[in-house]
Amino acid sequence: MSELVPGGNVPLPDGPVSVRVPGDFDVSALITDDGGKVRGDEDFVFYNQPEAPGVRLRDGTLTVDPGRLRPGATRVTVAVSPSDPGTALSALPSPTLQVTDARGRALTRFTPVRPRQETVLLLAEFYRRGEGWKLRALGQGYADGLAGLARDFGVEVVEDAAVPDLRPPAAPPMPDLRPPAAPPVHADADGFLALVNSARAEAGSGPVAADARLVSAARAHATAMAAAGALSVETRDGVSVHQRVVSAGYAYLTVGEHLVSGPRTPAEFVAYCLGTERTRRTLHAAFTQTGWGYATDGGSGDMYWTVLWAVPFTPDGLARTTAEVVALTNRERTAAGLPVLAADPRLTTAAQAHSADMVARDFYSHTDPDGGKPWDRAAAAGAARRTVGENIACGQRSPADVVEGWMNSPGHRANILKADFTHIGIGLAGGGRAGTYWTQLFGG
Repeated sequence: MSELVPGGNVPLPDGPVSVRVPGDFDVSALITDDGGKVRGDEDFVFYNQPEAPGVRLRDGTLTVDPGRLRPGATRVTVAVSPSDPGTALSALPSPTLQVTDARGRALTRFTPVRPRQETVLLLAEFYRRGEGWKLRALGQGYADGLAGLARDFGVEVVEDAAVPDLRPPAAPPMPDLRPPAAPPVHADADGFLALVNSARAEAGSGPVAADARLVSAARAHATAMAAAGALSVETRDGVSVHQRVVSAGYAYLTVGEHLVSGPRTPAEFVAYCLGTERTRRTLHAAFTQTGWGYATDGGSGDMYWTVLWAVPFTPDGLARTTAEVVALTNRERTAAGLPVLAADPRLTTAAQAHSADMVARDFYSHTDPDGGKPWDRAAAAGAARRTVGENIACGQRSPADVVEGWMNSPGHRANILKADFTHIGIGLAGGGRAGTYWTQLFGG
């Protein structure tokens, strides 16, 4: 087995190889061509999107099979970031890349210089050389997180935002979670709703109804994107699509979106959504209401679309959703031979308060702006637990998505499968720039 230094490379055997980075790190990968740019956001593999052709992330192990990469892919770049978003890389030991072949035999290792200000580190890249593949050690750092890394590699949002840009804008006011009466919605003049519901029916999904508040937010966001000539979750005016939904008076339990340019008609838009598994999944998901808008860029003539999908907030809906997170968490523990966690109303209160606080004060961290930690919040809610742990996540659209993401992240997985924990509380709040904020609070 060889030890690599920055810039060093080794040839790779035929077939898949596996990459692990032991410790409290999340591993991700970007699949690119010779120009170093992704073809679309489906080329970004991380804990919330764990699979692409030729690349798979499971239980902290990244498996790369160069022969199965999408056509045109000539490079796979491997990055690491802290499992805990509140922890700096400089506070952790320097990550060590360990590479093995299909039989589990060690091929090479690489340990870069310990990071300082960086929040993400590019560890290595797989690259094609002639008919074969090699691995090169990198050690390049990024200071603005996975979002900045993704932008530099050309990841653009065309539907559900896989990696939200978490730079804080001015915080919006906390929405009143009592749903206001919906104003009347315009008729389906362009046939959009009929086309969407036909596509959903063919997939076995129930129909969605138009909501005037979602229509208003979608139109405003499409117009802002057209004015800027760019697809984006947050437009030039500093307002995100999710903030527009809240400002329109719509309180949601879950939300999804398609942000798309190109289609000229509703029929073309629906055809686009049916074209890939990722866009199809959002179109067919268990949403109940929708709003849509489109606008033309006066310079290029391109059409920009914003389509919003949502389930409106209700207390019963929140209770069902958080109970499903508990059930999925306990399924993972049962599979690992561990006892199930009991729901604790005090931990639930603390978890819900933290999710709502992240929306209201526009931050994403285990440490709140006042310095409060998970155990401080648990104690304040009256939960007398000897040990406390916390997982947080943002942007996921369903309990299954958020639990899968946590299980694909070693640090979060360790909390879920910690034998010392006996109780759990779940929080979920909609709003803010990432759309949904989840908190999983453990006690033992």
